[in-house]
Amino acid sequence: MDIRVQSDPFQPGEALDTFCDGPTDVGAVVSFTGIVRDTGGLTRMEIEHYPGMTERAISEIARRATERWALSRCLVIHRYGSLVPGDRIMMVATASRHRAAAFEAAQYLMDYLKSRAPFWKKEFGPDGAEWVAATDEDEDALNRW
Repeated sequence: MDIRVQSDPFQPGEALDTFCDGPTDVGAVVSFTGIVRDTGGLTRMEIEHYPGMTERAISEIARRATERWALSRCLVIHRYGSLVPGDRIMMVATASRHRAAAFEAAQYLMDYLKSRAPFWKKEFGPDGAEWVAATDEDEDALNRW
């Protein structure tokens, strides 16, 4: 497992190329990159976390995915700090012998990271700032697991 919580930007292509290098028993790699989107005038987003606590929580989520789907490898990159629309905010990659496991594990990671990883997000726009809370849809997505 490779868990990175960082303020610096990352290049998904480079991260994926590095992730794909390795054991040859892997038949599938699935990746997802999240991008900060403009949701009606968003000028920036501030993401806060507690160092150590956040990495431990994400590592536990990734450990469960790795065990459940027998992943060969798992990568999670999540940024913090000030981000603007168009910035890459996070990336998940999973590697497995079979594609179904890689896809399911990636979806599981995304669903749990979205609502259970300890990040605090505040969006800034023309009407001021507002903390972002998990939505009902985010919580419903967890029910399938």
